[in-house]
Formats: sequence, structure tokens, C-alpha cells
Amino acid sequence: MPPTDTRTPEQVRADIEAEREQLADAVEELRGSLDEATNITGKLKAKLPLVAGAAASAGFVLAGGVGATMRYFARRGRESDEKLRVGRWSIRDRD
Repeated sequence: MPPTDTRTPEQVRADIEAEREQLADAVEELRGSLDEATNITGKLKAKLPLVAGAAASAGFVLAGGVGATMRYFARRGRESDEKLRVGRWSIRDRD
């Protein structure tokens, strides 16, 4: 079946040029939104006090959790002769 396109070559060129401009605009818009989406520094600067506080809190909790666990296991082995504990002080049975 023969082509039924009745457009002139100038009309085809004009259509191609219009599509090219639309594509260029779409690419620029996509680049702008991609830059905005990947701008982590800008997002962090806006919330820097919150992020710093969360990081410090998480570090404190993690370090305290590890330290408390180590103290628990270290203390279990030597508490067999302890009679009374008040704070840091303890009374031990030393035969």
C-alpha cells in the first residue's frame, strides 16, 4: 500500500524541529528535577541541627549499649563473693 502522507518536506522538517525543541525542553526540565532530587547537601544543611543531634544520640546509645553489655559480662565472673552492693561500693566475703 503506498504512503498516504500528503505533507511537504518543509512541513516534515518543521515538525521535526518542533519535536526537537520539545525534547530539548523536556531534557532540561528533567536535569533540573534530577539536580534537585540528588542535592543531598542542600537538604542536610536545612536540617543540620536535627541530623547532628540524631547522629550524636545514636552514637551515645550504641556506645552505651556496648559498654553496658561488656560490664554485665565482666561483672558476672567476679560477683560470686559479693554480699552487699551500694552504688560503687560493695562488701565481699573473703575467707
